[in-house]
Amino acid sequence: MDLATIVQILESTLRLATPLLFTCLAGLFSERAGIFDIGLEGKLLVAAFFSAAFAFYTGSAWLGLLAGIAASVVFALIHGFASITFRGNQLISGVAINFLAAGMTVVVAQSLFHQGGRTPPLSGNARFERIDLPFADALRDVPVIGPLYSNVLSGNSVLVYLGLLAVPLTWWVLYRTRFGLRLRAVGENPAAVDTAGVSVVRMRYYAVIIAGVLCGIGGAYLSTSLAAGFVKDMSAGRGYIALAALIFAKWRPWQALVAVLLFGMLEAIANRWPNLDLGLITLPNQFMAALPYILTVVILAGFVGKAIPPRAGGEPYVKER
Repeated sequence: MDLATIVQILESTLRLATPLLFTCLAGLFSERAGIFDIGLEGKLLVAAFFSAAFAFYTGSAWLGLLAGIAASVVFALIHGFASITFRGNQLISGVAINFLAAGMTVVVAQSLFHQGGRTPPLSGNARFERIDLPFADALRDVPVIGPLYSNVLSGNSVLVYLGLLAVPLTWWVLYRTRFGLRLRAVGENPAAVDTAGVSVVRMRYYAVIIAGVLCGIGGAYLSTSLAAGFVKDMSAGRGYIALAALIFAKWRPWQALVAVLLFGMLEAIANRWPNLDLGLITLPNQFMAALPYILTVVILAGFVGKAIPPRAGGEPYVKER
């Protein structure tokens, strides 16, 4: 494998891992506060649709991004009302959100655009353009470092860089601020937090809203940057893959970055070699396309018993009187 091929795979890895990164960080905030969020897939999907629809009508990718965030936050609040206010089953609420998003996006898209549940193609300012980093052209001919900087790091959408910045920002918020300390404590021992005078309900709502914002950015990236419009079920299970990455990362932001890059690399390899010839055997394209999902099952089977989630995760909090 030559350097050019490696650079192409790494470039695709970064682009394909970005929506997973936003979704994984969304689940990190939510689950650290004790709210299990199976509905990440639904929020990602509804954000992708509304981002593409608004970007098409307004001609602005930024307005599409705001619309995607707003739609995702609305779905996050629905999950919050069901699981926090009404103390419903968090898993059932998340699954219901996924079903609602899958059906609603297709119906609304067909009603608005009459193109079989998709939006018209986006172009121009309706998509996020690629950004060239400083000195990308000057360093292009430098061995090894030049191609990695000029072709992998440079030339990506602004949302890719926002996703990379979100990792240290998430670490700082969770581990270096009073808000993060309270958020983590709510997921571990909500009764103790309540005794200290901090509202458990308010902190959990903050967490699901942050998760909604991050899913909104991830969905907008799918339809206005990675692709040029919305198509039916374009999230393609990324919400579930992000959950697996979150378990693999043991609910930590830097490990989450490594996990989503691993999933992104598998998808990039599958796209690069639909039929991988290993000499004695040739892996068919169906197997290569299923690689990220196979890894999801392997991680859930191998790590779900070893990774310890927040102790109060999935349990509604009932204040003692």
